[in-house]
Amino acid sequence: MSTVQKLSLALVGTAVVFMSANPANAITAKIGGTPSATNGIFSSVPGVTTVNFETGAPNSGFAKYSTASGTPTVVSGTSNGQYAAPLGDEHNYLTVSPTTSNVPGNTGPVTIDFEQALDYFGLYWGSVDNYNLIAFYNGSKLLQSFDGSQLPSGGNSSQTNPQDNIFVNFFADSGQTFNKIVLSSDGVAFESDNHSYRLASVPEPTTTLGLLAFGVMSAGSFVKRKLKLV
Repeated sequence: MSTVQKLSLALVGTAVVFMSANPANAITAKIGGTPSATNGIFSSVPGVTTVNFETGAPNSGFAKYSTASGTPTVVSGTSNGQYAAPLGDEHNYLTVSPTTSNVPGNTGPVTIDFEQALDYFGLYWGSVDNYNLIAFYNGSKLLQSFDGSQLPSGGNSSQTNPQDNIFVNFFADSGQTFNKIVLSSDGVAFESDNHSYRLASVPEPTTTLGLLAFGVMSAGSFVKRKLKLV
């Protein structure tokens, strides 16, 4: 069975929604994406921008990747005891491990700051571990977090099982947005690729003005009708 066939099998029944550890939902997570020949799985959500780490982790522009003490660790391939390439991914990817690990260049949790509010973020999550954690913030306020144990695989961390190498889509619930994400891991390691994001939708200015005009006209008509009754 080819890598693409294996990845395609992982997408069977993609309408899987899993809950977070937070009691009040702000983010809904769903599994599913589009497999590629050599670069894992990509988002199938329309209108997204994707970071594939081919030139490292961006440290400027709309999405800024940073750590407390250095540049996030971008690698390729597999190094036993340090990091494992997500299934079917022969390109660069991001890896996150504790600062006490033996991963070269590792600097602990990775923070992604966005210049504007988002309503969607997705990533290809490789060899899911139960100690991998992704947290969503609006400014300094934690909205919701998810760890590997909440995925259908239960965080079994298999490098070759399609069920443990999946694309996860995170959608902001109605009225919610986020502008910061933190990826962390209490063990070796949290590997991910093909980060995708989308700006939160806002009403078109012309639509908003039209609604306001309609409200004014309706109010005027009501006043006229009321005056006729006097």
